[in-house]
Amino acid sequence: MSTSITIRPAERQDFDQWLPLWDGYNAFYGRSGETALAGDITRMTWSRFFDAYEPVHALVAEAATSKERRLVGLVHYLYHRSTTAIAPSCYLQDLFTAEAARGHGIGRALIEGVYERAKAAGAGRVYWQTHETNRTAMQLYDKIGERSGFVVYRKLF
Repeated sequence: MSTSITIRPAERQDFDQWLPLWDGYNAFYGRSGETALAGDITRMTWSRFFDAYEPVHALVAEAATSKERRLVGLVHYLYHRSTTAIAPSCYLQDLFTAEAARGHGIGRALIEGVYERAKAAGAGRVYWQTHETNRTAMQLYDKIGERSGFVVYRKLF
């Protein structure tokens, strides 16, 4: 039985399959159990994907066989202005592939889906960050992007 992968925008009816992927992404970055995101953050994030006034978007990777369709990956991205360019920038914020689906090019396909949409929107660049310990992902990122050389600082409130 062959499986085909489709990269497409998230649809409202995808929520029940998107949620375990979102939870997996957050758990990977230590946001689970007592440190889990509050439910209202998840609900707001989901609603933003369907609000025409929000610059936040979601694509999903859907695996289809002759018997079923299931989501196996997600990517969230947003557009913003910059002080150094006229064209908007595209920030790829979240990327996650279900563990059983890893190693089959889904992460690359999701990133390339963002590239296509960013070009169509007139963005001048797509950029993202990852944790320095995420070596597996960095092997892919080094092939399809370039390291900017910038270090990220933050202050949480």
